[in-house]
Amino acid sequence: MWFEEADSVAEIFRSYLPYYLLIVLPIFIIISPVNPVSGSHEFAVHRMQHFDIHGVAHGCRSAAVNLEARSLTSWSTFRHCVVARLQDLTVDHFREIRAKAGALLIIIPENLSALSAEEKQHLMILEDAMLAQEISSPVYFAKYSPELNEIVTDISNGFISDEKSGTALEAIINSISANGYQIVINPGTAGPKQDMTLVTLHGKLGGIGSDGKIPTIAVIAHYDSFGVAPELSFGADSNGSGIAILLEIARLFSHLYSNSKTQGKYNLVFLLTAGGKINYQGSKKWLEDQLDSLDGSIIQDASFVVCLDTLATGDALYMHVSKPPKDGSPAAQFFKELKSAADKYPSVTIDGVHKKINLADEMLAWEHERYSIRRLPAFTLSSLKSHRDSMRGTILDVKENIRIDRLVRNTHIVAEALGKFVYNYTANDLFSGSLKVEPEALESVLNIVSSQPRSTQLLVQKQNIIVPTLKTLLNKYVKDVKTSTFTPDKRDPEFMFYDVTGSTVNVYNVKPAIFDLVLTVAIVIYLTAIYFAIQYFPKLYQFTSSISTNSYKKID
Repeated sequence: MWFEEADSVAEIFRSYLPYYLLIVLPIFIIISPVNPVSGSHEFAVHRMQHFDIHGVAHGCRSAAVNLEARSLTSWSTFRHCVVARLQDLTVDHFREIRAKAGALLIIIPENLSALSAEEKQHLMILEDAMLAQEISSPVYFAKYSPELNEIVTDISNGFISDEKSGTALEAIINSISANGYQIVINPGTAGPKQDMTLVTLHGKLGGIGSDGKIPTIAVIAHYDSFGVAPELSFGADSNGSGIAILLEIARLFSHLYSNSKTQGKYNLVFLLTAGGKINYQGSKKWLEDQLDSLDGSIIQDASFVVCLDTLATGDALYMHVSKPPKDGSPAAQFFKELKSAADKYPSVTIDGVHKKINLADEMLAWEHERYSIRRLPAFTLSSLKSHRDSMRGTILDVKENIRIDRLVRNTHIVAEALGKFVYNYTANDLFSGSLKVEPEALESVLNIVSSQPRSTQLLVQKQNIIVPTLKTLLNKYVKDVKTSTFTPDKRDPEFMFYDVTGSTVNVYNVKPAIFDLVLTVAIVIYLTAIYFAIQYFPKLYQFTSSISTNSYKKID
């Protein structure tokens, strides 16, 4: 009786097994612990710099990625995309990746301002090394997120490198159990940007004079920023601080110049220049328009030109010159006034730095060199002693790293020195009371300019909002603000930028090929066992029953 029932059950499975599989397999998929949604992730990424200047290529040349993700210790070929945290990457790592890997995806820290001084210095050195030469492989940056951090950890723990593999069996087992990831970025072709236009803003506060000839002082700051990735270059200090100080000085002197009794005997020209990070192209074009045209120039008879660059970093102010000013010259007198204005602050040191212009260099060191080349007395004020300081071009230059008290102090020193020179004033209280430097005004400007990236290639398009915003701010204090535009020569451009500054990365959770092989073998064995179990179910049942019967007999 039991034998006949077992045989009928087996017959059912023989006839309807495919239909039962269609029901059973989806049930197994539904109750599976693996969530299909978690098999794919999407993150915003920012592409490394990609530009040419004076015919020299910089940054990464490629943009598309479709490669297997590997960690710093497990990648080996150009078929791998190396995924690493920024703080774990070294210069030696990057040089090896640049030569052999297919792509690089870097995870930047969650809070850049919370890094230690040593970590910041390490990252700035790494940025310099990454931009020193062009790289053919795509390089992208992604901001920290818990999901992305988990993926990086999984990639780092999921593969054992050749050096760490104890045995071949250990390596095979590790490969089978590892979670693999496929990195896919498809931003399109990175082609040259078209219709690029640099816009320089300039306005003037007119002075008063008896003989009709009024000398001029120009105050200049470039407004673009620079970093290893355009969309991560906020430039809070370089040169957000220079912009903020220029606008605050314009505000202070606009009050004085609005009254004929306090109007100075100097024309004050204010310039916000474009292309500062690409060899000061905005200043170059503006000077050509001014000095090479037949119309009268507003800067030809300049007493001096003062450029503002990175002024919120430390407790020192440096006056960078290409040629030491002669005793008694306006520039030398201003330097004395600068030292006098700083006497109120014992922690501040004022020093001069002399560096000759090397025309053989690809890039000029400071913006004042553009004016010195045209034989105008010019200098740059900065908190940095060297033009090679990495703080002038890093993604670490964010608003959170700026100390507003230092910015206020340095603004007051520069404004006092300029006021003492213009009005031949001896005391250090010209800008006090109702004319004091306003921290709220400085911080407001700094918030505006550092709230979004200002890399040059993001500002050369007509739809950017930074230039109109700066024009509105300058127009509040200086009348008749004008623009000077510059478009590179299409046949022999001084600089060239490329599309694709950002994209989206899709990270797919996959298993390595060896896992598919092992899984296929396991499925074949499983289905074979099920097939034979169904085919020989009566005999199996009879054998099991006989064992049970014998067991009962022994017990009795």
